[in-house]
Amino acid sequence: MLLLAIIAYLAITVGIGAWSSKLVKNSNDFVLAGRSLPLFLSASALFATWFGSETIFGASSVYLEEGLIGVIEDPFGGALCLVLFGMFYLRPMYRMGVLTIGDVFKRIFGKRVEFFASVFMIPAYFGYVAAQLVALSLVLGAVTDLSLLEGILIAAGIVVFYTFLGGMWAISITDFIQTTMIVIGLVWVAILVAQEAGGVQEILSQAPEESFQFFPEPDFTSWVNYFGAWIILGLGSIPSQDIYQRVMASKSEKVAVRSTYLAGTFYLTFGLLPLFIALGAKVLYPELYLENKQMLLPSMILRHGGLPVQIVFFGALISAIMSTTSSGLLAPAAIISENIIKPYFGDRLDDRHFLWILRLNVVFVAIIATIMASWESNIYELVAGASILMLVSLFVPLTAGLYWKNASKVGALMSMVIGMIVYLVIPNFELSVDAHIYGLFASIISMIAGSYFFPDKSKPNYELS
Repeated sequence: MLLLAIIAYLAITVGIGAWSSKLVKNSNDFVLAGRSLPLFLSASALFATWFGSETIFGASSVYLEEGLIGVIEDPFGGALCLVLFGMFYLRPMYRMGVLTIGDVFKRIFGKRVEFFASVFMIPAYFGYVAAQLVALSLVLGAVTDLSLLEGILIAAGIVVFYTFLGGMWAISITDFIQTTMIVIGLVWVAILVAQEAGGVQEILSQAPEESFQFFPEPDFTSWVNYFGAWIILGLGSIPSQDIYQRVMASKSEKVAVRSTYLAGTFYLTFGLLPLFIALGAKVLYPELYLENKQMLLPSMILRHGGLPVQIVFFGALISAIMSTTSSGLLAPAAIISENIIKPYFGDRLDDRHFLWILRLNVVFVAIIATIMASWESNIYELVAGASILMLVSLFVPLTAGLYWKNASKVGALMSMVIGMIVYLVIPNFELSVDAHIYGLFASIISMIAGSYFFPDKSKPNYELS
């Protein structure tokens, strides 16, 4: 019965994707939903941006091992990113009216920086989508006899189908439904776990003391790495196409700003629920925790929850992962199409053909991510690695380009390349500070030095106000 409910839910999602294809008339509709989303669709889409496998599977298992300090990156860093984006980045970029964040780099620094920014951004999404496919496969494997690879292939096929047809319209509409399922499912399961354990206080009293440690040890290295955990998602995902496309799909600048604040609040609030549920599950069923930390929550529901709870929980779980996966597919597909392929065609490429290029690139990204998913199955590490790549290469050039009038093209290129090189080289040395801190610092220094020694002769062609 549970399997039938899951199949029905997936069929409805695919049906919505097929229906929403009627709303896609051009590339702007496919990537940005025609910039016409109302607040409730925009906020739910942003909330669902990261509320996927890493929040429910990854963060909950890390929390049980390391406590709150182990999950600073997500959900706390994720919520921080949404708020910062709305406060400092949204307005100048929304007013540019361009299709991708690669176009933003083009408006600020020119075509060469646009190309390099796009090349640096695209690989990050392969691991990100791979993590979601692994998670969906784990869910399907929990209720069927599918192997990990079979589950990955089925999951990829479903998400590709409705994203291919409906683009951002399909993502936005399904996100609203999926966000509703997430909220209902997590709240329901949290209440049931608390009741079975004898109350919230009973669960908290049995938790290890380190479960609630929010700040690091009082030494320099610990605080630097603590700061590093905040900025992986908190700053690293600011120059990302998935955030950009969901925000820019809003029907107005005011709606876009409000949606970031609402989504950030919801993300932190409901992002803590999986941690509480996991803590309760460990108290109630310690044997399941020892079996498989990442599958603790699904295993608990399957073995000890009734059919209605199972349907609601797995509906919420699948919803969270699918919404994240679809956005992760569309984001790099848009960058590849708009910022890598389209410049070589110039005016010869009409919008009808460009729309098909976008759709085919959705399939291409899915193929690469599927291959990666079969290699690596640690969800939290896959997602963290994706955000770090953008942190050490793209965050500084974007911020400097928007707010520092002396930021130059050479400075931006140096910041991207040197920041990435330092991040990749540092792990070869046994250092106590995380590699992405060195990469970010190198990116900042390179931006300043490059802009000072190689200034631009012309000013950027946009305005912040």
